[in-house]
Amino acid sequence: MSNAKNSAYNDAFKDIPGTVIFDATQSRLGFHLNQFCMTLMKDAARQEFRADEAAYLKKFPMTEEQRQAVLDRDYNRMIALGGNIYFLAKIGATDGLSFQKLASTMTGVSEEEYRAMMVAGGRSPDGNRSKSEQQ
Repeated sequence: MSNAKNSAYNDAFKDIPGTVIFDATQSRLGFHLNQFCMTLMKDAARQEFRADEAAYLKKFPMTEEQRQAVLDRDYNRMIALGGNIYFLAKIGATDGLSFQKLASTMTGVSEEEYRAMMVAGGRSPDGNRSKSEQQ
């Protein structure tokens, strides 16, 4: 797909509330954030991170906004700043959170509500198809 077609394709998703397309631009934006997350696959790194999160994060050339989002465990903000959920899940795992708990946090509902919503088929598309529906 050409860059112009890819851009037009991705632009179509910008109207969907809460949607961030993890494309080449987001990948570049979040490269160092995602690299940090990958280090958490090793126990020694998890221990070092837990011991002094701020100091550990300074090892990576992330933006201050990215570092603060990690410290705040603001996963939606991390995604907006280039984080990929599959990498960010390593932070959640380091904190002892299941992916289901992580997702419930990101959607603003309890883990039980999130589980019930997913078992029932997911979030209703009504009011979630376009930002114009929410105005």
